[in-house]
Amino acid sequence: MVYCLFVIEWSLSLPLLIRVPLQKGKSLRQNLKEHGLLEDFLKKNPYNPASKYFPRLANDAASETLTNYMDVSMAGEQYYGTISIGTPAQDFTVIFDTGSSNLWVPSVYCSSAACTNHNRFNPSDSSTYEATSQSLSIQYGTGSMTGILGYDTVQVNHKKDTNQIFGLSETEPGTTFYYAPFDGILGLAFPSISSSGATPVFDNMMNEGLVSEDLFSVYLSSDEQSGSFVMFGGIDSSYYSGSLNWIPLSAETYWEITMDSVTIDGETIACSGGCQAIIDTGTSLLAGPSTDVMFHLSHWGTSCPRHISCSAMSSLPNIVFTINGIEKSPGWEHYWESGSCTSGFESMDVDGLWILGDVFIRQYYVVFDRANNQVALASLLLDDEY
Repeated sequence: MVYCLFVIEWSLSLPLLIRVPLQKGKSLRQNLKEHGLLEDFLKKNPYNPASKYFPRLANDAASETLTNYMDVSMAGEQYYGTISIGTPAQDFTVIFDTGSSNLWVPSVYCSSAACTNHNRFNPSDSSTYEATSQSLSIQYGTGSMTGILGYDTVQVNHKKDTNQIFGLSETEPGTTFYYAPFDGILGLAFPSISSSGATPVFDNMMNEGLVSEDLFSVYLSSDEQSGSFVMFGGIDSSYYSGSLNWIPLSAETYWEITMDSVTIDGETIACSGGCQAIIDTGTSLLAGPSTDVMFHLSHWGTSCPRHISCSAMSSLPNIVFTINGIEKSPGWEHYWESGSCTSGFESMDVDGLWILGDVFIRQYYVVFDRANNQVALASLLLDDEY
């Protein structure tokens, strides 16, 4: 099993700028396949990406064929790194997830199999831990957890976020998190969707004056390249060309925006008249309504939800996402899984909602601005321009 190390850097020029390098690990599908458990997992764990945003849909079957979904799934190409909790510090690898708001890690109170092979927080070993009587329950697109809430010091880049509320897992059902190469999740969405009303880490960082600006930015590298990072409190203009295209949020819950349309060769194939989209670093794929996704794939010469003839890829037309009047079209090759002819799109049917996951995000430098409730997308520099 491959694990990614997380390296912390400190910016000397901006003392309240926290740059956190990220790397990717082996996919959940790869781990399960290596252990001979993939087929059984797919039978027992129906996947619905919408259940992360609408927990009532957790038991609904997904519209996509199960045998395809884990090519690039919730833990398929995740970007994660290490934080510390407690005094003295206990280290945990976490996903920095803009599609959720809670911080949680496995704990010594957890008896699930998923906790036995991950780092577990021990409150007894921390002199700064404060217990509560509050419970916590979170459902993701695949996988869930329950536990209790407590307070302690959370360190990111050696900056101490004191009195931070976080979840200590007591159950992590199934095998989803067992084979995940990360311990927990650090949510970066809004307090309004935080389970049990727990204050998110970035909100606490802002309240304690740990960042120079109330925003964070993300760069996700493609393939197996290094260099990915999340930067708290600032923007690194050396990673993009042109200007930042600012987009107002349509809701202060997830990082939700209004998308104008989705077109191919000038023809609107989805989102006619506008639709809602969530920019989510915690989801690998790009998800949309099943009828729209199937229509778009038909333009690429396939009726299968995820696969296409490799010989046809060089002649594929570009798909254009128009957001706030700006056309975003990095090229068809960016929406296919690296090393295969497998689409980065999946189906999800919830009121026309789209999820713009990592397959979309890694084409841009993205800024998440809490001060002004907006996000920005900027075109990345070419490799030879760095």
